[in-house]
Amino acid sequence: MPNAQQTEQISKGEGFIAALDQSGGSTPKALRLYGIEESEYSNDTEMFDLIHKMRTRIIKSPAFSSGKVIGAILFEQTMDREIDGIATATYLNEKCGVVPFLKIDKGLEAEENGVQLLKPIPGVDALLDRAREAGIFGTKERSVISAANQAGIAAVVAQQFDLAATVIKHGLMPIIEPEVTISISDKAEAEAILRSEILKHLDALPADQQVMLKLSLPTVANFYKPLVDHPRVLKVVALSGGYARDEANAILSKNDGMIASFSRALTEGMSDKQSDAEFDAALASAIDSIHAASLAHEPA
Repeated sequence: MPNAQQTEQISKGEGFIAALDQSGGSTPKALRLYGIEESEYSNDTEMFDLIHKMRTRIIKSPAFSSGKVIGAILFEQTMDREIDGIATATYLNEKCGVVPFLKIDKGLEAEENGVQLLKPIPGVDALLDRAREAGIFGTKERSVISAANQAGIAAVVAQQFDLAATVIKHGLMPIIEPEVTISISDKAEAEAILRSEILKHLDALPADQQVMLKLSLPTVANFYKPLVDHPRVLKVVALSGGYARDEANAILSKNDGMIASFSRALTEGMSDKQSDAEFDAALASAIDSIHAASLAHEPA
């Protein structure tokens, strides 16, 4: 079973989950947004050193351990690295009071039936054992939905819950992430199919099991409230999905019970070129605004 104290923190903690899990494919863009161009590094080793330096700067900032960030999702290499000589997950737990999660997916298959399924995860059992030993609380795995296709969405949800069962067997908490692309014309229809499919699988879970859900901000406010309130769901978190931070916060604030798990929207406006004081101030402002949106209970 997942750690009881961490389960309580995620369930009842008044904060949000930071997504610090950019992987190989998304790292160059993350660094570019942070003010580091591809010309400033010459290979993957240097690239991953720079992204770890960026994540370390975020995690060590006073704002990060303010109690407003209750969890953080890490890339596998981040889990395997250290901050000030301490394993990253241990540092998050002990120095920041932040619950660590691990991104375990290995990318996406080619699109079929309007969706992209998870690629196979070689050695998933060994990875989950290693994560548990490192102090990781849960995992995150992302699929993509780009059309309101019944067969495609059903396949995404079934695959996600199959993987979640494996995660649960290893004593970890799965974050199921079937991301609906925010720019598609039939987004609301895709969300309706998705909610229905998720509810079917939730209703079939054993009474002693829970999952988390990471979902795109819905077209209709509180559309995912039945998932928020479901007894098999520990927490529903929202991805920013390409929205700028102010817009993502505005939409999130209208969704009762959903909290943020933002990546790009969290680090928006931060730069490698900023002084530590400037960086800490920018991060504190971002954390304050996302925290407020996560706790808001505005009428739809």
